[in-house]
Amino acid sequence: MATATKKKSKVALQPLGDKVVVSRDESEDITAGGIVLPDSAKDKPSRGTIVAIGTGKLLDDGSRGELQVKVGDRVLFTSYAPETITVDDDEYLLMSESDILAVIE
Repeated sequence: MATATKKKSKVALQPLGDKVVVSRDESEDITAGGIVLPDSAKDKPSRGTIVAIGTGKLLDDGSRGELQVKVGDRVLFTSYAPETITVDDDEYLLMSESDILAVIE
């Protein structure tokens, strides 16, 4: 288990169950054609890096299912699913493991 923290932050995020904390990738400032985008025109990327994971989903027999992702994995996720959390001016996303579509290798 890992917690999402920054060196100067006193707050730690420890997700529960099958939840994960993701740091969203920065959006592109310039298009492939060279056009500079203002903040209002940028799409929020649906990819990021996992910074903390929970203990796993509670199964019917009382044990915990192991998560398929780990801290440091780059992932693609559904854009409507995450809950946005701000900790010391840093934005994180809290989502279920099932909201992750793929691991980027």
